[in-house]
Amino acid sequence: MHKGFLKIGAILAAFSIALGAFGAHSLREAHVTDEALRIFETAVRYQFYHVFGLLLAAMLYKDFHFNSTIWACRLFIVGILLFSASLYFLTWVKAAVIPGYDWVGAVTPFGGLAFISAWLCLAISFFKK
Repeated sequence: MHKGFLKIGAILAAFSIALGAFGAHSLREAHVTDEALRIFETAVRYQFYHVFGLLLAAMLYKDFHFNSTIWACRLFIVGILLFSASLYFLTWVKAAVIPGYDWVGAVTPFGGLAFISAWLCLAISFFKK
């Protein structure tokens, strides 16, 4: 097990729950657009899915002690930061009606690539064993 990644995963999971609750209650009450709510829900959902990937990779590191397993953990974190954080920011921009920041959505696909790379690194670890 890689304890540092487990700690980060647990913290990111807690943030997922807190942000999901915020979105379900505060954002709805603030009457943000349906588009902004969908963006926010996508960010929370993908963060939570990939927290499980991070925790899985961190736990499997004990038996799959390879650089590719460590890179999977790192890439899950990078993916969450790029994908989910960019969508959280985009939600804020749309909710606050701040023009000129739609370009932030262009960061999101890089987070998606990090997620794909993380899963592939994890697969490589399994093939090495």
